[in-house]
Amino acid sequence: MALQPKRLAVIIALALPYLSSPALAQNQTELKEITVTATRDQDAGYNPASATSATKIDAPLRDIPQTVNVVPLSVLRDQGARSLQDVLKAVPGIGLSHGDGQRDQVTIRGFTAIADQFVDGMRDDALYFRDLSNIEQVEIIKGPASVLYGRGSSGGLINRISKKPGINKSEVSLQAGSWNQRRAEIDVARAGGASPVAVRVTGAIERADSYRDQQFLDREAFAPSVSLKIGDATKLLLQAEYLNDKRVTDFGVPAYRGKPVDVAPGTYYGAANAKQNDYSEAEVKAVGFTLDHRFNDAWTLRNAFRHYNYTLDRNNTLAGSVDEKALTASLNRSNVLRDESGYFNQTELKQILTLGGMRHQVLYGVEIGRQEKDQLFRSQNNIAKVNLFNPVAPVLPFTVTAAPSTDNLGVMTVASAYVQDMASISAQWKALAGVRFDRFEQETRERRAGQSNLSRVDRAWSPRAGLVYQPGETQSYFASFSKSFQPSGESFALAANNAQIAPEETTNKEVGAKFDLFDGNATASVSLFRLERTNIKATDPATNRLIPIGTQRSDGIELTFAGKLGDGWQLWSGYAYLDARATSSVAIDAGQPVQGKRPTLTPVHSANVWLTKSLGNGFGVGAGANAVGQRFANPGNTVALPGYATLDAMAYYRQGKIDIQVNAMNLADRQYTVAGHGSNGNLNLPGAPRSVQVTARYNF
Repeated sequence: MALQPKRLAVIIALALPYLSSPALAQNQTELKEITVTATRDQDAGYNPASATSATKIDAPLRDIPQTVNVVPLSVLRDQGARSLQDVLKAVPGIGLSHGDGQRDQVTIRGFTAIADQFVDGMRDDALYFRDLSNIEQVEIIKGPASVLYGRGSSGGLINRISKKPGINKSEVSLQAGSWNQRRAEIDVARAGGASPVAVRVTGAIERADSYRDQQFLDREAFAPSVSLKIGDATKLLLQAEYLNDKRVTDFGVPAYRGKPVDVAPGTYYGAANAKQNDYSEAEVKAVGFTLDHRFNDAWTLRNAFRHYNYTLDRNNTLAGSVDEKALTASLNRSNVLRDESGYFNQTELKQILTLGGMRHQVLYGVEIGRQEKDQLFRSQNNIAKVNLFNPVAPVLPFTVTAAPSTDNLGVMTVASAYVQDMASISAQWKALAGVRFDRFEQETRERRAGQSNLSRVDRAWSPRAGLVYQPGETQSYFASFSKSFQPSGESFALAANNAQIAPEETTNKEVGAKFDLFDGNATASVSLFRLERTNIKATDPATNRLIPIGTQRSDGIELTFAGKLGDGWQLWSGYAYLDARATSSVAIDAGQPVQGKRPTLTPVHSANVWLTKSLGNGFGVGAGANAVGQRFANPGNTVALPGYATLDAMAYYRQGKIDIQVNAMNLADRQYTVAGHGSNGNLNLPGAPRSVQVTARYNF
């Protein structure tokens, strides 16, 4: 989607506004500018003190009346994370999906978060696997976040914080691991002391085979950025990124008698020539800027813009159905093409003032955006049959000759305005309140004969309110309420069976506590919550049409503990209990009513722990466990994914400019199912057997 001249002019106008402000009253609280500088120092620990995702201001986590999990770079590196799934498996309340073998996808607190991906606060809902080479930390907001981010986010959202210029430290790393895995990564950052220009370039190239038969990975990532200090009060950040990711589209293994089939983890139910016929190749290009201007101690302006283009060439073979008597699985085949582009622009004005004896940090925001999503699907069912327990992959044609099942262009346009106030009522009490209005317009332009174009416009208010009580410097207690909306289609094209259905709504009620321990070096938190999503679209079994009947509720508790324990020890840990149910639904799945069933991919219990110890003289070790309870693979709960626990370990040597690290995953060589599809019980992904990877870094 090319930017038209008029639209570009509007964006430029928004990027360079001029504001004036009268002098502040004499009793105005004066605040000094705080500069946050990125760092690679591993001693920064597992306990980041602040985050920007929940409030869009750099606020201490203890002041935020909402659960926010922040996974810092030190945890990503120590655990040897190579994918977003590796990052999120260590966050309580998150369930893993294989994302059709071509995208990052999870559930948060029992609700799918397929479109709830952001980068630096900008929507990034394209369907691809993200790379970590340009990521400083990952922030996960729990509960609805529409007040700042718009549509979606029932259970929460994931915001990746990118690496930015501002440091004068660079590194190169090489990695090798099991199944012929090889990866090279660079991070070059230069910032002169008096120079107004700082640059940073990150990149990675990776090649790997897999424990899954025929699977491979070819990936390249590149992200340059430049920071310009235009004046004492004005900064401009320019960013670009490129990613190409190619791999076999892996839907996993089918089920037999209510569980994934008991076969070797590498068993592949697809084409014999999968590397040529069953691949997905995604390409992402993005450019953007962030302009910050400080008028005085009370007023600051931020304008951020991001334009992206995403293409996907997906070809796959998967197990469509199972004949348990004949012990066979039928195979389905698809060709999928996606081509989309879009832009988002956010203009935010921040004000600090004293009013009524209280200090306020007020955020005023406006967001506009447009996305055009082109898609073409062809599918053919029952293209072949294989033995259920000993499949011999057939040679299949690349092209599906059936008529397109989907061939359209989806156009989505959003215009939003929001305001938020973080107020310090007293030394012990703080409040956070905000509201957002969204106008979200969707249009589907059909190309198939006999199909009608579709459109709808939704208008929604999204409120949030929270209260924080801090009786001392180490304790913080909070209560909050928030609400979000999920329009029909949301991030996909409208269809005839959902175009007339009003948005789903989610409300969240939460109470919790956060504690600073060990002189602020560690933090513990606990939260209790109820999430309820109403007006869920469900299929009427009598008419096979979607109708707005359905309610899902998630009651839960989450616990976390992270930070330094003293004497070289660091701990990262979490636990989640989720009692989630479809409390009202007329849907039928696999012959079973969905009402009363648990949402898919959502365990009742999940926990993780990771402990490291510095041994001195540059040496250190670490180990941890990840435990996940039983999950259900389909809405009817007829296929269960057994619970499991895996053990990992790490050892390192870090001295001067050298950093050498060895990670071992799944030490006990446990056989388990790591992820499912979420709506189909015959698409379940086995987890990786025992593996090892070695990483060497050189800093300069």
